[in-house]
Amino acid sequence: MKQILALIPLALLAACAAPQMDEAPVMPAEDTCGAAPHAALIGQNANALERVFLMGQVRVIHPDTAVTMDYRSGRLNFIINGDGQIARITCG
Repeated sequence: MKQILALIPLALLAACAAPQMDEAPVMPAEDTCGAAPHAALIGQNANALERVFLMGQVRVIHPDTAVTMDYRSGRLNFIINGDGQIARITCG
């Protein structure tokens, strides 16, 4: 019985664990933020964003950067990899 009671705090802690950051939210199939015209930027250095005129909401996400989990269909997200290159462009 003591062993079972000792597991209860562990179960409660597991329920409070932070969500995995690599789990992306389900996104609509359509390009709601206008990401498609910027596809040529993928693979370029992140500095390439300085030469692009971007209207609206934009978020540049570097490795180990904390980001909010809110989903905004009109927001462009530029995901930068560890080499400083644009790895992905998503909406949200």
